[in-house]
Amino acid sequence: MPTKPVEHAVKIRPANPGDMEILGGFGALLVAMHHELDARRFIEAAKSTPLRYGQFLKSQVTRPEVIVIVAEEDGALVGYAYAELQGFDYMSLRGPAGVIHDLFVDPARRREGVGRLLLEAAMAGLKSLGAERFVLSTAYRNETARSLFAAMGFRPTMIEMTREADQADG
Repeated sequence: MPTKPVEHAVKIRPANPGDMEILGGFGALLVAMHHELDARRFIEAAKSTPLRYGQFLKSQVTRPEVIVIVAEEDGALVGYAYAELQGFDYMSLRGPAGVIHDLFVDPARRREGVGRLLLEAAMAGLKSLGAERFVLSTAYRNETARSLFAAMGFRPTMIEMTREADQADG
């Protein structure tokens, strides 16, 4: 007999200033995860990263074109998304779009649908601001995120390539 779907207890809401300490910690974990994937490409999290990341997100929440949302369950934050409506970006050869900068879920809560809920809410918020297209980037080796994004209808459009300046040719 099939099991009945359980209603998700996770609620998505706008971030507020009281969330910034936890979001700063999440941001530091995001930095550390990327550094682990490619230490030569991504910066390493420093002792000051949680505070600085939290301060940065706090500076963004009042901007009308920015969305910072959190996933909360039983009073505890389990993830966040940071997105922004942008105009033309000639360096990216891109027209106006909703750009999803960060999507992070607490490692203990991954693969439970929290990332999908955050991504859906971020896209809905960007659409309400006028976005007709959504773009995001993910680390090449982050196969879990790439799988989620593909399942949500994102298609690969660019590949960033990195090389060290002192690397020998060939």
